[in-house]
Amino acid sequence: MEGLSFQNKQQAEALKQVNLLQERNILPPVPIQNPQSKLSPELRKLNCNPDLFRCTLMNVPQTQALLNKAKLPLGLLLHPFKDLTYLPVITSSTIVRCRTCRTYINPFVSFLDQRRWKCNLCYRVNDVPEEFMYNPLTRSYGEPHKRPEVQAATVEFIASSDYMLRPPQPAVYLFVFDVSHNAVESGYLNICCQSLLENLDKLPGDSRTKIGFITFDSTVHFLNLQEGLSQPQMLIVSEIEDIFIPTPDSLLVNLHESNELIADLLEVLPKMFAGTRETHSALGPALQAALKLMSATGGRMSVFQTQLPSIGVGQLFSREDPNQRSTIKGAQHLGPAIDFYKKFALDCSGQQVAVDLFLLSGQYSDMASLACMSKYSAGSVFYYPSFHHIHNPAQAEKFQKDLQRYLIRKIGFEAVMRIRCTKGLSIHTFHGNFFVRSTDLLSLANINPDSGFAVQMSIEESLADSSVVCFQAALLYTSSNGERRIRVHTLCLPVVNSVADVYTGADVQAITCLLATMAVDRSVSSSLSDARDALVNAVVDSFSAYHSTVSNLQQSVLVVPNSLRLFALYILALLKQQAFKSGPCIGLDERVFAMCKMKTQPLVHLMLMIHPHLYRIDNLSDEGSITVGDKTVPQPHILQLSAEKLSKEGAFLMDCCSVMYLWIGKNCSSSFINNVLGFSNYASIPQNLYQLPELDTALSQRVTSFVSWLRDSRPFLSILYVVKDDAPFKTNFFQRLVEDRTESTLSYYEFLLHIQQLISK
Repeated sequence: MEGLSFQNKQQAEALKQVNLLQERNILPPVPIQNPQSKLSPELRKLNCNPDLFRCTLMNVPQTQALLNKAKLPLGLLLHPFKDLTYLPVITSSTIVRCRTCRTYINPFVSFLDQRRWKCNLCYRVNDVPEEFMYNPLTRSYGEPHKRPEVQAATVEFIASSDYMLRPPQPAVYLFVFDVSHNAVESGYLNICCQSLLENLDKLPGDSRTKIGFITFDSTVHFLNLQEGLSQPQMLIVSEIEDIFIPTPDSLLVNLHESNELIADLLEVLPKMFAGTRETHSALGPALQAALKLMSATGGRMSVFQTQLPSIGVGQLFSREDPNQRSTIKGAQHLGPAIDFYKKFALDCSGQQVAVDLFLLSGQYSDMASLACMSKYSAGSVFYYPSFHHIHNPAQAEKFQKDLQRYLIRKIGFEAVMRIRCTKGLSIHTFHGNFFVRSTDLLSLANINPDSGFAVQMSIEESLADSSVVCFQAALLYTSSNGERRIRVHTLCLPVVNSVADVYTGADVQAITCLLATMAVDRSVSSSLSDARDALVNAVVDSFSAYHSTVSNLQQSVLVVPNSLRLFALYILALLKQQAFKSGPCIGLDERVFAMCKMKTQPLVHLMLMIHPHLYRIDNLSDEGSITVGDKTVPQPHILQLSAEKLSKEGAFLMDCCSVMYLWIGKNCSSSFINNVLGFSNYASIPQNLYQLPELDTALSQRVTSFVSWLRDSRPFLSILYVVKDDAPFKTNFFQRLVEDRTESTLSYYEFLLHIQQLISK
């Protein structure tokens, strides 16, 4: 009963009314908790971890009419291949599934007796197979309800040959390097080859792992690494109009058998092109060659590009007008210029090849066109603007650290993911990088632990006969050591019939992230201004609906349920984010990359991009700290993103996920500057400081342990820039104080007045 009374308290808290215009300090000082659903405590305990699988509405409306009344989006956010510390792996000759809808048995099925179970998605009664009567954990017989599949909402099955169309493929890695003058001068090739040398033996795979290299400028160069050669051999193909593979059998080689030749190649490759004057980039022909090489096996293609492709198929021209890019009109080239890269990606997907793009560029490179090669092949996109190993050491360090993570992170090959849901619910749009093979099946040539997906849903039939609904995501993939595996996540949520309960269970962060992905699609298919209007309307519509259905106050009072108190703030932050903001200069590639991240980042990282966390760190103490391993990590309060919260006497850290800013106030104490930064006073802090030294002082240890703890919570390196009042990065820092007004954007208070005005119309 205690569980229930605590639950009721939480429900009441979520529905508590908040007057947004009166309550200015609505941002909690600690990370916000996920809302609780109206599920029973027993079912809640069994539910899927919200970091892996969560719904925008923790209480699902009984009908589409009720959903329409609440004016909130219904959708799912998934992070299906996330690195996990605990994952039950089940080896069994029988994988128990519903005979009608093929749902995997899970904690939310019901056992009618020891021999029969009822599916929680289509309600069919199935027989319990004999083998399932035995519990391998307790080594006892006759307790099917205690099997691990029925005790954990996330499990992984080792699949039998029934789940294979062909024998599991080996891990295959092909690296495609731009070696034009631009590329070589940037210094990326040195970092790449060095990182590969250091991590060759850590690449995920088994004794069958294959690797290959292609380089290109105005011609395409293949590297023969066949066992028995005394040194790597370069084969140059200059007929780029009709590319062919010169020696098909010796270009993708066994990593272990040709290990020495591969190491030799990585040592000499940067020097081979050191004096090049070749400025052209035949990216398209190089990609065609790469696919020909990989089509028999599938695998991962890693493409490194530093400029606009200028010759051969896939040639692109600059579409950016610097005079227009600060206007919304200038953001019209958000879609691809040509369909070559999308078609190429679909061909890759059909051959189980995913393409990962690393764009390291000092000028416009048409990210909108190039990113298609990853978007439709289930790849990833990495972008390092103004990359240069000497002139931009922070980006060079980020590239090196990101590449290390990329090379050794877990990978799944030839994957498909299917999402099933309770009868009456239907999926209508997917968001992420993949190819949609059928209405509910995503084709993922590769799956990695850092990619997220989103799904929009609708209610097609009344759920009045159900007290709960369930969603199940099943990811079938080949592991890097050649095992076919199925990772299954199951989420259970209650069905409600009152609009108040729908608002109570609104997950404002999940709603914001889903709307962000929807707005990206709207920007490309319609226009950026349409997408911005749609985001504002999402706030206006839900607040209006709340006024007319739950709140009995007049329209002139901007009152919202506690569960949505941060909604307007998050949407304002989204409108000021690189993907959607108008006004001050933003490059087209930067905007498109921000949109790519909106579609593929898991929720926890996307929320930091949208609404960064701000902390005061010049007065860190151990009060309220947590212990991680043998380190004490301070937990300073999260501050509102407003200059009001800054003080010239302090030092403030802003965490935006992929980048952090440490703003030092002009009058910050010299003891902090000395003990943490290692400089005697404010004036002596250099302009381009991007690393914190590890000093033997208590304050330095507190600051570095806090920054390291934040960095460890994400897969890729967050660059840290130290910002002084007169530093070049000052603008970047202040632009992210989203509650404040700028020349072209409203302050949070003005935005609330604007929302109120639109509601009253």
